[in-house]
Amino acid sequence: MFAYQQTKLGQQTDYSNQYDPKLLCPLPRLQGRDDLGIGDILPFDGVDIWHNYEASWLNAKGKPQVAIVQLMIPCSSPYLIESKSLKLYFNSLNFMKFDAQDDYIKLVQQDLSTAAGAAIKVIVLPVEQSYQSNILFGFCLDEIDIDCQDYDINPQLLHCANPPQTVTQSVYSHLLRSNCPVTNQPDWGSVKITYTGAAIEHESLLRYLISFRQHNDFHEQCVERIFTDIMRVCRPQKLTVQAFYTRRGGLDINPYRSNFESFSVFNRLSRQ
Repeated sequence: MFAYQQTKLGQQTDYSNQYDPKLLCPLPRLQGRDDLGIGDILPFDGVDIWHNYEASWLNAKGKPQVAIVQLMIPCSSPYLIESKSLKLYFNSLNFMKFDAQDDYIKLVQQDLSTAAGAAIKVIVLPVEQSYQSNILFGFCLDEIDIDCQDYDINPQLLHCANPPQTVTQSVYSHLLRSNCPVTNQPDWGSVKITYTGAAIEHESLLRYLISFRQHNDFHEQCVERIFTDIMRVCRPQKLTVQAFYTRRGGLDINPYRSNFESFSVFNRLSRQ
């Protein structure tokens, strides 16, 4: 297991006003993927879409600037970046002067790409711009009336429909809850699953998603676990899994994994 106690994670931390890229804490993706039995060749492609709703810096005259910063981190990067360390890093830029917004973007892109070990795309969104707010399309699993007893992750809850049939469908749930492996704080989110293959019994899929309720893992690894569990049990030909986690500390994380389609447009949900 990764030695979190050797980092600042889970510890009381002062918020520095001095720019410091060393605040960033990269964590190897390999550990979580080893637990899932994923080899060197990933069974999916994808991206982690982050939003920092509390981004701020100073212009050349010392006037504060604010914006929403969107980050696009490829899932092929060897490292993910822990969220608290990312917040500390962004806060260290609050009193740094930049001649232009592009200079801010360039620095953030450089520092985060170095930490993740891969090129990261940084987009600055004006706070007054109404953007990307939407709802999920497909069948909402949450309306199914079921008994629930499993709150510890259990892929054996997954079952294909009987009689078997091949379908293409999108389903989603707003009942996803997992816990931070560092602080044990709850993380809330919605998840959408699009697939082509043997029909998955909806009741079993909802029970499976609810079984994450006491599971400790990072957002990115939860989505990869959902993807690999569905692939192993139900064996769809095509599969996309995307989670939309609510913000904590001004940040939200939205991992996207697919074996047949590329990420296109992010639809921010009302809870975000």
